[in-house]
Amino acid sequence: MSGKFRRWALIAVALTASAPAAAESILFVGNSFTFGAHSPVMRYRPDLVRDLNREGIGGVPALFKTFAEEAGQDWQVSLETAPGRDLAYHYEQKRKAIDRRWDVVVLQGYSTLDAQRLGDPMRHAEAAGLLTAMLRRANPRVRVELVSTWSRADLTYRTASPWRGKPITAMADDLATGNAYALRRYPEISGTIPVGQAWNRAWAERVADPNPYDGVAFGQVDLWSWDQYHASAAGYYLEALVVFEKITGFDVRRLGEQERAGIDLGLEPRLIGRLQAIAHSEVTGVTP
Repeated sequence: MSGKFRRWALIAVALTASAPAAAESILFVGNSFTFGAHSPVMRYRPDLVRDLNREGIGGVPALFKTFAEEAGQDWQVSLETAPGRDLAYHYEQKRKAIDRRWDVVVLQGYSTLDAQRLGDPMRHAEAAGLLTAMLRRANPRVRVELVSTWSRADLTYRTASPWRGKPITAMADDLATGNAYALRRYPEISGTIPVGQAWNRAWAERVADPNPYDGVAFGQVDLWSWDQYHASAAGYYLEALVVFEKITGFDVRRLGEQERAGIDLGLEPRLIGRLQAIAHSEVTGVTP
């Protein structure tokens, strides 16, 4: 090897070693449960994320980005959301916006899986499969995760539904079962994110009150917003913690009680720590 060639080779190696690793890209696709409707989460730090619809949304994606910065992780966070829509809508109407290369995609569907046939996973699963196939054409290594969302108090305690009169945990369990069906039918989907199960755990551990219609017990938090359907700031915060730990593997308890986003949202530091512990336990399957 000539001296000149050797010098160029050494320079190339040095440049490669010193170049910063490219940020991983993550896309959130969903509806109001992702963009944080009826809470301050909706407009939280939209400057941190790229809203493909240019609506000034921060939402759960902005919480994810905040956690990432605190954890020393570099993520490029984007979102494409629409209120009251299922995954089929995003496939049929928003393909042009989201059909590109991503490292990770988080899919969050309709709160009852199907708006017409409550609890039926067929339409939801098919749309998730179509979106995943499209995303894999752009990046065969893309990781696609389905969010299993929470039980709705309105459909459990007040409004006629398949879950009225059942335990508050039942709806979330059924939604998780629907996502499990989607994974069996479309094994190229990477996994699910147990947000609804984390809510169930919060009730079991008496961190949150399971029935907002009879008043919220002292020392507990209401995970729902005023409509008993969407989440409160605490509910979305728990969602974001679960998503972050499932995607990154980072132990969210390490963020601590003074975690920036939680403090910005006005959450009690002790509650921040308890929600972090619940998220970690649910994702890792560890019982405290």
